[in-house]
Amino acid sequence: MAKGKRKLEVVHLVCQETGDQNYTLRRKTGGEKLKVNKYSPRLRKHTLHVEKKK
Repeated sequence: MAKGKRKLEVVHLVCQETGDQNYTLRRKTGGEKLKVNKYSPRLRKHTLHVEKKK
């Protein structure tokens, strides 16, 4: 018998300094929240972005 597929969820990466939702990605459910340094167009530099579910 085949195992069930894990669902993908839509996740937004939100800038810690400005609060802007700059990136959207799809990832498997579960696990820890992402914390990634990404480019912020408003500030024109790399800042910490944190995962937020919609």
